[in-house]
Amino acid sequence: MASRPRSSNSCSSNPRSSRLRRALLAALVTVSVAVPVAGAARPAAVPAPAPAVLAPLRAATPAALDERYAATRDDIRAAERMAAGHGDRRRAAVLRALADPVRHFLSFDGRDGGRTAEVFGDLSRAERIAVLVPGADTSLDRYERFRAGAVALQQELDGRTAVVAWLGYGTPGTVSLEALTQGRADEAAPQLKDFVRELSAAARPVARTSLLCHSYGSVVCARAASGLRVADIVLYGSPGTGADNVAALRTRATVWAGRGGNDWIADVPHTRLQLPFITVGLGADPVSKGFGARIFDAGDGGHSDYLRPGSVSLANIARIVNGQTPEAPRA
Repeated sequence: MASRPRSSNSCSSNPRSSRLRRALLAALVTVSVAVPVAGAARPAAVPAPAPAVLAPLRAATPAALDERYAATRDDIRAAERMAAGHGDRRRAAVLRALADPVRHFLSFDGRDGGRTAEVFGDLSRAERIAVLVPGADTSLDRYERFRAGAVALQQELDGRTAVVAWLGYGTPGTVSLEALTQGRADEAAPQLKDFVRELSAAARPVARTSLLCHSYGSVVCARAASGLRVADIVLYGSPGTGADNVAALRTRATVWAGRGGNDWIADVPHTRLQLPFITVGLGADPVSKGFGARIFDAGDGGHSDYLRPGSVSLANIARIVNGQTPEAPRA
């Protein structure tokens, strides 16, 4: 039986609880600052050439998509050659796999850890489009776990749906001060808005687009939500969005939220702490009643299990993409 998501706001009126949350958040900040981050810099340290400047995708016809996929494949191969010349065999192997002709990328930039937008399914025929926005610690060197979720979702859907895995920003490290602030999301939101707008303009007029936002990706989606023409915004494994409630997102989309019963993100304090020169914390819990999202059953999985094949969460997220009503959490 699936567990009902825990709400960390359930005792917000209790001063002792409020102090505890602040203390926990302060501890997280201390750990984030104190933990060495030398390893986190490695993905960005591998050199890559600037990608070719591509014209906007005006229409997602088979011919136009083939041309775009070929252009990005050339960019990937150029990045592979540079990584190999730099002596990074691991990055070169990753890029070699990405350049396989069966893979389809709308965009690619190998610099600064990598930026990609990979398509799964036939975008030219798609009546529904799901755009996946990843959370922390997602880069070219850790891309396969992100891709695996996109593949699992595509397999859960029918042939009239395309899934786009959008790694369009520099994600923060899980253990970092940046993961507790909106800074990276503020930088990423304009890129996500531009991408979704171009995608929507190029897709079939009947195409229904959903934003699927995992972990810190939910902060990015929240910052991009205003004015974006999408049917659904799905927040899962969210540490908060930087907004107090759905109304603050200023979106006409239906906002959904779910959290697995064994997701450690439930223990992150959903509050904000004003420090000198920075505000730390991402605010209200999206699965709390006060936030106002529609809650779906995310099962008993952990933080990385939402798109795991056979999971309750994957089935319900697929229902949302299909325009269907997902199962609600059981009492």
